[in-house]
Amino acid sequence: MIQLARASKKPILIAVLLAIAVGGIGGAATEIGPWYYTLVKPAWQPPDWAFGPVWTLIYITTGIAGVRAWRLGDPEQRRFFLGAMLINCVLNILWSLLFFKLQRPDIALMEVVVLWLSIVPLVWLPRTYSPASSLLMLPYIAWVSVAAYLNWTIVRLNGLG
Repeated sequence: MIQLARASKKPILIAVLLAIAVGGIGGAATEIGPWYYTLVKPAWQPPDWAFGPVWTLIYITTGIAGVRAWRLGDPEQRRFFLGAMLINCVLNILWSLLFFKLQRPDIALMEVVVLWLSIVPLVWLPRTYSPASSLLMLPYIAWVSVAAYLNWTIVRLNGLG
């Protein structure tokens, strides 16, 4: 009984640690400083303070989706979903590094397309065995869509492309 209780908590622990790691590394790479403030940005850009809460919500919904997909999927489905999730996590961090650390919105714009495409399997894979997981991924793909458009607009407004 105790072993079963530990086993059922393992996906939750992994999801929490993964969300903290990705959020922490991505957040550390996101330096909003003088360089960022010199960029011309569109009037419709969400305020800087909104990004933290939105990403927190996305990490929570993504984590819940991951736990549900893990618990409801068979071993092969779990392997595919976890692989897709790990690739996505790397791409999520990479975007922040490219845009903020390397100060290359132009390269980040190319990468955000790959990031967006990496979310598609996270929506698609669990649709048959965990439809709720697929739905929980929709805010993530929506937000990255907005971020991609914002990234494109910044590149265009600043003559970086």
